[in-house]
Formats: sequence, C-alpha cells, structure tokens
Amino acid sequence: MSATIGRPVARVDGPAKVTGAARYSAEIALPGLVHAVLVGATVPSGRITAIDTRRAEAAGGVLAVLTHRNLGPVADRQPVLIPSLGGGPCPGQTFFPMLDETVHYAGQHIAIVVADTLDRAEHAAELVSVAYEETPSVTTVEQGRAQAYVPERIFGGWMPGRASRGDVEAGLAQASVRVDSTYRCAANHHNPIETSATTARWDGDLLTLWDSTQGPNATQLTVAAQLGLSLSRVRVVSSFVGGSFGSKAMIWDHAALAALAARHVGAPVRLALTREQMFSSTGHREEQEHHIVLGAGDDGRLTAVRHHKTSVTSPFDDWADPALACSSGAYACPNYENAYRLVRGNTITPTFTRAPGESAGMFVLETAMDELADALGLDPIELRLRNHADVDPESGNPWSSKGLKECYARGAELFGWDGRDPRPGTRREGRLLIGTGMASAIYPVAPVMTPQRARARLYDDGRAVVQSSFADFGTGAATAMTQVAADALGIAVEAVRFEYGDTALPSTVAAVGSAGAGVVSAGVHTAAVQLREQVIARAVSDTGSPLHGADPAGIVVLDGCMALRDAPATGETYAEFLGRNHLTDVEATGTWTPPPSDRYAAATFGAQFAEVAVDPDLGTVRVRRMTGVFAPGRVLNRTMAHSQLMGGMLWGLGQALLEATHMDPAQGRWANPSLGDYLVPVNADAPDVQVDTIEVQDDVVNPLGVKGVGEIGMVGAAAAIANAVFHATGRRVHKLPITIEDLL
Repeated sequence: MSATIGRPVARVDGPAKVTGAARYSAEIALPGLVHAVLVGATVPSGRITAIDTRRAEAAGGVLAVLTHRNLGPVADRQPVLIPSLGGGPCPGQTFFPMLDETVHYAGQHIAIVVADTLDRAEHAAELVSVAYEETPSVTTVEQGRAQAYVPERIFGGWMPGRASRGDVEAGLAQASVRVDSTYRCAANHHNPIETSATTARWDGDLLTLWDSTQGPNATQLTVAAQLGLSLSRVRVVSSFVGGSFGSKAMIWDHAALAALAARHVGAPVRLALTREQMFSSTGHREEQEHHIVLGAGDDGRLTAVRHHKTSVTSPFDDWADPALACSSGAYACPNYENAYRLVRGNTITPTFTRAPGESAGMFVLETAMDELADALGLDPIELRLRNHADVDPESGNPWSSKGLKECYARGAELFGWDGRDPRPGTRREGRLLIGTGMASAIYPVAPVMTPQRARARLYDDGRAVVQSSFADFGTGAATAMTQVAADALGIAVEAVRFEYGDTALPSTVAAVGSAGAGVVSAGVHTAAVQLREQVIARAVSDTGSPLHGADPAGIVVLDGCMALRDAPATGETYAEFLGRNHLTDVEATGTWTPPPSDRYAAATFGAQFAEVAVDPDLGTVRVRRMTGVFAPGRVLNRTMAHSQLMGGMLWGLGQALLEATHMDPAQGRWANPSLGDYLVPVNADAPDVQVDTIEVQDDVVNPLGVKGVGEIGMVGAAAAIANAVFHATGRRVHKLPITIEDLL
C-alpha cells in the first residue's frame, strides 16, 4: 500500500482557491443570468393586509416581483423535518413562505424581486410597500416561560423530549454533596464567510441548481419534494462552499425560491442572501436556559444527574438543540433524568450550529463538574476519572473505541497541569489574576441510515479518477478522500483526481455532524478496494501476466505495481496490465452499508485545557493558551484534522467570551444582525493553541475507523475557559458569553 492516509498532504483545491479559479454558487456565470433579491417581513407576528409592488415592477430592469399572490405552484405537502443524515428531504423547517398572508417571524420571506442586475433588483426591493396587521409576539424564553411544554419528540423526531434511568430522587437523597445551578446561554448564529446562495436554471423541465450546501443530494431531495418534481429532473452542483458551521446543513427555502423565480422569468436566476438575511433565513442556535443538579458521594462518584433545558422554537416545529444527550452519556451515573421544555416563539426554526447540543450541554455539565470538584476538594481530572464511563451509561453497550483517559493524561502533560494550585485567586502576574481550567469533550458518532456510494476508474496510464457527490465546504474533505483512494488503490496521491460536489455522481448523505469523513471515506475506500481487487483477480487469471495463478490474497500494490508480497520483483503495473489487454480503463462502484447501531455506542472523546488572565479592575478576560487532545479514531490528514480541531477550539473561545445574538423583545427581531455587532474572535483574540490526537483503533464505525473531528474541537472549550475564569477570580459565572459585567 502507498500509506498516504494520515500524511499532511496539501489541499488539492488550494491552487484554485488561491488563484481565484474557484467558482462559488454566487459566481456561476451563465448566459442571460438575472438576479433575485428577497424581501423580508419587518414585523414578527401578524398578517399582510396589503402589498403594493407597482413601483418595484415599474423600476428599470425589473422582470418580475413575486409574492404569495403569484409565486407559482409548490407541492401540496411539504417534507417533514428530519436531520440531513436521514438520507431524505431535509428542509430547515416545515413551513414554506409566500403561500399566504401570515407572518410568523421577522425576516420571513414575503417577496422576491427579479431584475437584470443586482443593483436594480436591490433598488426595486426597497420599493415594495407592505402593510401589516401586527399581533403580539413571543421571542424570548422569559416571554414564553409560562407556556413552555415538553414535546414528545425533538430533533426531527430522532430524540425523545424526556428521558430517564434509575431513580433520580433516590440518588439525590443518597448524595452527600450537591451542585444545583441554572445556566443561560445566548443565541448564536453561524456567519460563514460565504453567505447562502443558489443559482437556478431550467432546461425544459430539467432543473439545475448551483447551491452553497453541505449536501448536494440533500438539496436535490428537498427541492424536488418542495416543488413536486421527480428526483431525476433535479441536479445540484456544489463545487466550492465557503464555510457553513450548520447554516447549510439543512435546506432552507431560498433554494426552491430561486428555482421558482427562474421558472417564472424564463432565465437563469442567482439568489444570494445578504449578511443580515443570514440572521433570519438559515436558523441559529437558540437562546437556552439550563437547570442542572448533580449529586455525589464523599468519594466524588455521581449518584444522580438531573438536567433540564428550556429554549425557544418556531411556531411549527419542535426543535431543540440536543444539549442533554451529553449529560446522559459522559459519565457513569446510575440515576439520570432530562427534559426539553420548548417555548413556541415567533422565530425561524432553530437548527444545527457547530457542535450542536454538546457545545452548550457540555458547558453546563463541565462547569457543574468543576464546581463539584471544588466542593469535594478533588482535582478536576481525578473527579472525572472516578466517574469514567467504561461502557455507555444509557444503553450499557460497549464503546466502539474511546481513548478519553489517554486524552486526559496527554493533555495534562502538554498543558503542565500537574502542580497546579487548586485555590482560586492565588496566582497573579502583576495586577492580573491567572487561572487554569479543564473540561471533557464528547461528541456522538452520528448514525447514518442509507448506503454510501462512490465510483473509481483506473486508466491505462496508471492514473485514477474517483467520484462522489459530497461537498467540501472548507474542511479539506476532497484532499482526504484523494488520500483514501490513493491508499486503497496503491498509487501515488498525485495520480488520483477526485471529482465531487455534483448529484450526477454517486450519492452520499450531507457531511454534517462530523459524519462526513467517516461515511464518505467508507464509500470511497469500498469503491477503490473493489477496483483494486477486480484488477488483481483479472491479472491472476491472465496467462500473460507474471502473476498468473497466484493467490490474490498474496498480492500487494505499491506505487501502481501489483506484486507478490513474498517476491516483490514478481509483478506488473496497472498500466502494463491494461495496455496488454487493450483496456483504456476499468471501473468499480462501491457501496458501503452502515452497520447496525444497536450493539455498540460510538462517540469521539477529548480533553480541553485553558489558561486565562483576568484584569480585576476592568473585568476583561484574555485567553492566553489552550490545549486540546482528542481521540477521533483514524486521522486521514493530520494537517487538516488539526486545523479543524483548532478552529473548533477558537470558536469555543468565541462562545465563551464574545458571541451572542441579542433579541429585542419589543421589536421581535435580532438587534445585532451583522458582523459589525455580532462579536467573533479575531487574530488579536487568538491565543497559543496546542492540538494533539490519540489515534484509537475503531473496527466498528466504518471501514477505516474514522470518527470525525469537525465538531469535537468546540465541545468543552467554553467550559475549560469558564473554569479557568473561576480559578483566576473565585467567581463562578453561569452564562455564555462571560462578559465584563459578569466579573465586575
């Protein structure tokens, strides 16, 4: 084998991005292309009593103004809300706009203006006049607290609204130490560098969409269902995607609206959301309130955990960030209870945001565990080791692999945890208070319901083309898949060209929830192995081959040469075999079917460490260094895996200290929908970040044992920082983000 997996191979898409040759969904140049601009509702609740489009229609270059009066046909039944890993249509919400006069939330799309240039479309959109009959709105937890309810199911029906095991009351009564705290987490938005965009073109009844999406097949399935089209009549292309973080995991209505606009005007249409529209059009991590109770004995072993969460959902969907699953499975505890309480609010349906659920849930759990360690006088790592879950506490199933203890040990070594004075507020540098903190990280390996496919073709020059429909949204997946294919075929990585981002290629699910690397590599590896074995089988049956009559199991391929393992000089290259047999190419399509998920529990684990400096006079917090050690199974490309993990850790810093979308309850809309007012970490905020991985072998999750790194880097980072703030100041902050006001 060529052993390219794990090497820090440079990005295969790097030159196109650096030189500007890469074309994103809002850069596709088509003959006759026109532009669409969306108009959003300015009230959070009510109905449209009048919408006057005459001035807009009369403006120069305007081709059409679409509203609920003339949008055109959509399917009578909209698809249900399921996560995009389900392999079916996955709309961001079950509500589809512009079908009637009702306004459910501020920013809801109520009109589309199409013009020959973007400037003209934007100008005409400002000329659309709308009158409303406004009704009272609910947009915050506090406003709807009295009407909160526990749904039967959340998360598109994948999780129960309430769960328990054992007897929590008895466990709490047995405890000698309790931690009982309420936490509040601000709403967060994604803000990828590329806003969501779709370019739509009809060729007769064939629809092609160039869509900025995490899953081209997800867009295809969803738009076909929304418009009542045959799946065979919809093609989606997504060659380059400028980030997502969850905003492009589910499929929002702008993709179907672009298609409807293109059909109406009979020309290709480009529709790109503005930065402000991203705050009301592609979901968000909702405002959350958590109440957690931990009970433990004098030895620190947990006797009970109760974790309830309240958050705002939309008028139509029971959506909740699945934040409570981590408190169920992170530690061994016989008695556990959770409940999701939802407030029906005037908001778009919330959605996946990086490290969905676990980023908030582990902040709550891990700061509570730190509080418990302080109360017991135990080192925080020692407390976690005493409660280490050797099997999944929820199901009792063994873990497919773990490595958490190794992450604690390696992280403590790299960070210099030993010798830490546990007393808060004792370490100073000048006037600055210095503190260190740590937290566990856990993220589930998401179950995949459908087979994953890929195609591999080998040419008579020894080079290969491998194809899969997945989208690379900046993670480096295309490079990693090139390595997987090269490794399985036994050829140099430079001899593989990877084609991706198109539903015309073999299908995969959306790359969400850290599942992308595992499921896509499974299909690619399977296809490439089948192709390699096909050529070897033909070689051993070919009387003209030096391998004729050999046992296929005894043949290896290195640098494109098939040879006997025990006699490496005996063999021939792929090119020699194909040339002698007058074959220009051979190919294989591989299909990987996910294994049953009821025999093992699967998750990625890690440990986070942080050091902060707090100015007690100004209340400012600077994170000076962070260390993260993770056990993600097999690492496909070390450079890109570490980049993903570092990016997640820095976003955890943002969640801890900066990021908050503020709702104005009087207006019923977001008060800071821009990157000028929504604070994110910049280079000046970035500390020294140290990342390491523990490669644990996993023979369960997929053929290569890949568990993924996209989400886990963020999990636990905010908790480690919050715990470091406590260690520095002695003040426990039960909210995100931690602000100056919290420390003065």
